Amino acid sequence: MKYLKLLFSVVFFLTTVFHINAQDENNPWVVGFGVNSVDIYSNPDDFTDQLKDLLGNSDWNILPAISRISVDRYIKNGFSVQLAGSLNEITTVQAENDSDFFYWAVDAIAKYDLNYLFGETGWFDPYVYLGGGYTSLDGVGEVLLNGGVGFNIWINEKLGINFQHGTKAGFADKVNAHYQNALGLVIRFGAKDSDGDGISDKLDECPNVPGLKVFKGCPDSDGDGIKDSDDACPNVAGLAAMNGCPDSDGDGIADNNDMCPNAKGTKANKGCPDADGDGVLDKNDKCVSVAGPSANTGCPWPDTDGDGVLDKDDKCPNKAGVASEMGCPAGGKLGDANAEDFENEVYFEFDKKIFKPGSTKKLDEIVKAMKENKNVILLLEGHTDSIGTETYNYDLSKDRANTVRDYMIRKGIDSSRLQSKYFGETKPVATNTTAKGRKENRRVEIKLSLN
Repeated sequence: MKYLKLLFSVVFFLTTVFHINAQDENNPWVVGFGVNSVDIYSNPDDFTDQLKDLLGNSDWNILPAISRISVDRYIKNGFSVQLAGSLNEITTVQAENDSDFFYWAVDAIAKYDLNYLFGETGWFDPYVYLGGGYTSLDGVGEVLLNGGVGFNIWINEKLGINFQHGTKAGFADKVNAHYQNALGLVIRFGAKDSDGDGISDKLDECPNVPGLKVFKGCPDSDGDGIKDSDDACPNVAGLAAMNGCPDSDGDGIADNNDMCPNAKGTKANKGCPDADGDGVLDKNDKCVSVAGPSANTGCPWPDTDGDGVLDKDDKCPNKAGVASEMGCPAGGKLGDANAEDFENEVYFEFDKKIFKPGSTKKLDEIVKAMKENKNVILLLEGHTDSIGTETYNYDLSKDRANTVRDYMIRKGIDSSRLQSKYFGETKPVATNTTAKGRKENRRVEIKLSLN
């Protein structure tokens, strides 16, 4: 009896310490070994005597060795089956040392886990059971009906302690009805691990993908300490502050959102630098260290001749001039005239090289200015709207430029002072989706030429 008291003390201690999951489909096999005790009813027909047998100390028979082994297999929905074998030495029936019988039994029972009724406890696994088996006492045996209760206390994922109490009774009166208790260690195995990562499916938050124990079975493909489901860049090691993405240039912008991941920049520029602060990103800036307009790819507009008129506006960029002559020397190509006297637009009828009304008046004024300024050379640029094919429109723009050229020649301008270019529909000044816009695109632009 002192062995039972010791084992009960161990059970009580463990129930207050450990919190592990019960047996289920993820831990289907359990093997157990331990001791068993047998108490034969002194009066099978008297319930009071049976109760005294159950609660008394003197009638229990215990073999001080491993005397019971068992194998359990979980089925489903809380049901499992158990096959057990036990041995014992019966020295007490009614009074101590009044017998000397050898006892053995093989039992098969069905168990039902009460957690399916009361709710999962995590570590405490109570059950009821019913079954039968063959029991032999002093060389005489018969089949007995078994029923009782028990529980497992799981110390960790694999190891637990089992206690089982039940009664066994037959119908042939060859073996006396009796109580049998069992106490021992149980070991479970065979947990389902679909992805083979060593973590059972029940504990695996990613059961179909091999993962790590620290992430409850989920993977961390890039090994950056952030599981893939929380990692915005699961295949590239990164930083927790960047949701698992790297920040190669250390500018505080994750590479996946950084247009310039290898050059430190600003959030306003999507991670790209702008060293000269001119609004043109360094990667697009041809003058990284000098501020300039985006229209000139980040470079300042040049003034080659240093006359204060930028080359883009200077009609004589290689010779110092004055602003009134558009950068040309005073009294030079423009004489006493202004650039506005020569530069204008002439418009045409739809799909024709015929002037719109009023166009010849403009041309006559330009012709007059050219006759007064013999050094001026004009550039005639032909354009169309987008109706028609590109080839057709190119030819039409050429015809329109030549119409202006021929008119000015007829008015006395030498052909050597007239140059032409043709652009078809490629340089609209207004939308081609409206009649008004298309009207503005059917034109010839007259510009000063420096050639």
